[in-house]
Parts: sequence; structure tokens; C-alpha cells
Amino acid sequence: MPARARANGEGSIFQYRNGFAAYVWVTRPDGKRTRKYVYGKTREAVHDKWIKLHQQAKQGPVATSVPTVGAFLTRWLSEIIEPNRAPLTFATYETIVRRYIAPGLGAKRLDRLQSRDVQTWINQVARTCQCCAQGKDAARPKDKRRCCAVGRCCQAVPSTRTVSDIRAALRAALSHAQTEDLIAKNPAVAVTLATVRRRRGKSWSSDEARKFLESARHDEDPLYAAYALVLVSGLRKGEALGLTWEDVDLDAGELTIGRQLQRVRGQLLHRDTKTQASDATLPLPDICATALGIRKAQRDEARAAAGNAWHETNLVFTTRYGTPIEPRNFQRSWQTRCERAKVKPITVHDARRTCATLLADLDVHPRVVMQILRHARFSITMEIYTQVSSKATLEALKRLGESLGR
Repeated sequence: MPARARANGEGSIFQYRNGFAAYVWVTRPDGKRTRKYVYGKTREAVHDKWIKLHQQAKQGPVATSVPTVGAFLTRWLSEIIEPNRAPLTFATYETIVRRYIAPGLGAKRLDRLQSRDVQTWINQVARTCQCCAQGKDAARPKDKRRCCAVGRCCQAVPSTRTVSDIRAALRAALSHAQTEDLIAKNPAVAVTLATVRRRRGKSWSSDEARKFLESARHDEDPLYAAYALVLVSGLRKGEALGLTWEDVDLDAGELTIGRQLQRVRGQLLHRDTKTQASDATLPLPDICATALGIRKAQRDEARAAAGNAWHETNLVFTTRYGTPIEPRNFQRSWQTRCERAKVKPITVHDARRTCATLLADLDVHPRVVMQILRHARFSITMEIYTQVSSKATLEALKRLGESLGR
């Protein structure tokens, strides 16, 4: 059967093997003019690609050769992720690409990468000791090598969460390759991974939380107000450390959350919060307002004592010289306070979970808890943070047993 007559303006679309092809004259990045081809099984599919290629050619230089996975990832990181995503997101993706994806798949041509290639590679990553693969022990001084470099493999295979993050990074990159018409489909989508089991976080009872805060207040801990904000208002660690005095209105009893403090690759960054949903103006409970008043007096005393050594940052929580508090040091101070208060040790992030749990025990509606903790999705509030305490669980089981016993 003869091919359908070409429509007006489709002079460069033609039959090719088992489908159709087309070309457009483009200018390469090196300034030379050449043809770039697109392919598809139907004339309509090729026509759409041909139109899109025409638009790209009008906008600027167009690459005519398909890059390797490694070359594409390098450009994706530098031109797409670094300028348009948070610094921590870029740092995370760059680390995953450098340590895992580039060594395993970097040399393969992008358009020849298949789902089976990705599946085989990621299975291998999941069972490979990364201390051996990345030379971690070998990088230590000879007198401090203790495992893989001296023949005693430590079997440091990546966790199921890490493997999932590796696949997620590759999938995000290949999705962008799709938008640039470098590949027809994303080979990382069909990959099967082991199920990631979330860590069941700990939380305190109201008595434990009160004991912790009373200990910090009794010892005049400079971070007492930060602890109260985390436990009572559900602030994240970075949000508490990123608070400035401009964010605190003690007269109105309000707190504005819009910034956070993060350590990213050696740099301490005071930047926007995690998501837009994280930004909020919250009412200050009395305990938090009182604690912030105490903190303000402590700041004034520290500034007077430091004299010329004081660094004005306007942050609520600082060192004795006014400089920002390192997030890791805040976690260490939290753990030390757990020991002094003689309560079971939990992380600062678990304290946010404690806030949600205590609110659930008080029968606060989950939607209100979601607003207080500023979660982007309701499922996060329900599935991760809101854990009903064992006391509430026992009460519920008791009521159930009584109803069944009637």
C-alpha cells in the first residue's frame, strides 16, 4: 500500500525501516550546521518530534549525538539541579552520581540503556561492600586501616533506603532525558527493589517530655527555649536554629517560620525552609513564650560578657559569642540533656513525633496536627509521626474488651 502523501511542510519526513524518520537542519554547539534525525513508528509521532526539534533549533544550538550516561548526568547536575534545587538536594544527587551511578553505568550510551541493565546494576550495588568499592578503608593511613584494606571485608552493603535513593536519583535524571527527547522511555521506572522498611521512631510520654524540659530550665540551659519549641510547637532542628529575633513577636504571642540553618558540604547556610508548606505563623504557647523571654535575657548577658568578641547574627540561638550553633552540636546537646534528665534517649526528630503523639493523646484532630507540624501531605502525619502512646493503646484495648464482654 503506498505511503500517505506528505502534508504541507512535512518534506523532511520519510519512511524508514519499520517506521518513519525526519530531519532538521540545526546548529551544533561547536557552530557547525548539520542534520539531526528523529524516529518513530508512526508518521504522527515523528511529526510531533519534528515540530519540537524545529523549535529547539530556533532557540539555539542543538546536540546531534547521544551522550553517555556519565556525560548526561554531569550536565544534568550542573545545568538543571545545581541552579534550580536546594543546595542539599544538589549535594545529595551529586554524591549518589559520583559514588554509585557513574562508576556502574557512566560509560554506557544513554539511548542504549535498558531496564535490564539498570536492574542488573542496582542488584549488584545492593550486594557489594561499598567500603571495598569506594576504597574507604584504603583511604585511611596505613596504621589505621582495619577492615577491607587488610583482607577483613566489613560487608558494608548499602541499606534498602540507600538503594531506593540511588534509583530515585537515576529515575529523576532519566525523566529529564525524556523531556529532551534523548530517550523514548525511562528504563529506571520498571526496576524492582526490596521494600524499604521505615524505622519505627521513638517518642516520649507527657511525663518524660515534662521531665526533660524541667531539667533544662533548672540548669538554665541556653537551649531550653529551642527544646520547648521542638517539643511543644513541633519545630524541626534546622527551623529552631534558623530563627531570628525578627521572627519572634512576644507581645503578639506569635512565631514566624520561614528560614532554616543547614550544614551542606562545609558551608553553614541560612536559607528557606524545606517546602512552602513548612512556612507558617504559629501562636506561641505560654511555655514557649516564657522560654523565649528567658533566652532573650541570656542573649543580652552573653553579648555584654563577650564584648568585642561578639558576632551579631540576630539569631535566637547562638554560641556564647553570637555565632550560629552547629546542627550536630545541637543534637549532641540534646543527647546530653536526655542523660541529665534521666529519660530514654530519643533524637530531635523523634521529639517532633512526640509532639504529634501527645496531641493525638489529647484527641486533637489529625488535620490540626498536620497544620501544627506543617506537613505537605496528610499521609505523613498519619503514617509516620502520629503514634498513639502505649497508655492510650491500653485504654483503647480495655474499652474494646469491656464492650465485647457485655
